[in-house]
Amino acid sequence: MVEVADDIDINYAKLALSKARDKQVKAFAQQMITDHSAVQQAVRDLAAKLNVTPADSGTSDSLKAQAEQITQKLQDLRGKAFDKSYVGNEVAYHKAVINTTRTVLIPSAQNAELKSALQGAEPLFEGHLQHAERVQAAIEGSAKTVSR
Repeated sequence: MVEVADDIDINYAKLALSKARDKQVKAFAQQMITDHSAVQQAVRDLAAKLNVTPADSGTSDSLKAQAEQITQKLQDLRGKAFDKSYVGNEVAYHKAVINTTRTVLIPSAQNAELKSALQGAEPLFEGHLQHAERVQAAIEGSAKTVSR
């Protein structure tokens, strides 16, 4: 599930790097690629150490299906409309990931190392949410300024 969530956010960010116009949006997208790639590698390393293979689940399948719909919507947008939708999606996505991590993944983790890794990733996801909210506020602020 964590690896799927990282993949999805990396793919959103790659799309944003190719389509975004706002410098803050591009910087945020690059940060998502960097951070989620590092988390993804840490998950792979831990899985190898524990000799487990991540498996698809109903939750990961649902995430993938949702991501396909959102990606299609984002691909159809241009300019500020893309920037606003991408960042708005990132705010919602990180809220959902944080909630799932807290309420499902951490409580159900049977392995102490896995539980610790999930708890360690939580502040990173919180930081992403706060960063996305700052970018969102800046974009909406500039949109309001321009429209006057």
